[in-house]
Amino acid sequence: MTGIDASPQQLDPAEAFALLMDGNRRFVAGEPLHPNQDAERRASLAPVQHPFAVLFGCSDSRLAAEIIFDRGLGDLFVVRTAGHVVDSAALGSIEYGPAVLGCRLVVVLGHDSCGAVAAATDAVDRGTQPPGFIRDLVERVTPSVLAARAAGLADGQDTIDTHIRLTVDHLLERSRVLADEVDAGRAAVVGLSYRLADGRARIVTARGPIGELDSENAA
Repeated sequence: MTGIDASPQQLDPAEAFALLMDGNRRFVAGEPLHPNQDAERRASLAPVQHPFAVLFGCSDSRLAAEIIFDRGLGDLFVVRTAGHVVDSAALGSIEYGPAVLGCRLVVVLGHDSCGAVAAATDAVDRGTQPPGFIRDLVERVTPSVLAARAAGLADGQDTIDTHIRLTVDHLLERSRVLADEVDAGRAAVVGLSYRLADGRARIVTARGPIGELDSENAA
């Protein structure tokens, strides 16, 4: 049940993920359908929302979730911070998806040329520290840079993938709500990396039931 108008309440994690990725394929091909963006959809959502996925992504202006996954109003519950850094407000917002709205899929969306990862890399390599509260963001990304280095990964994309993977791990370690949903097979948490040049979202890691993609595409 992965059609454009599939009911979120009837989607399991694998179906929700397939629905999301179908939209990304349309976007990459330049054939978007722009679903659920009309006046009728707007009116139907006024009393209640039933998004089929939580999208936790970087705040980068080039990562507009509803556009790159060809979705519309009420489809995605979007939470964004620079570098998809997790704090208590972000975590509570993410938990709201499965705990209150019934979302069966949580996606962490990172991307190449991420400024937060670049700043953290500069901090590690050169001791460069940004001003104000930007420093807090950089400090929260720095463990991912160090983890990549410890694993012998020096390439920038490898560092970004490490940060995405560790963000997924961090969500499940900190949130009992998410961990219980995944352990029970009711939800999945998936890490994706978005390529700015061609618009493709690539799976980096997956926790929970998303079917064949677990073995075929998870890094």
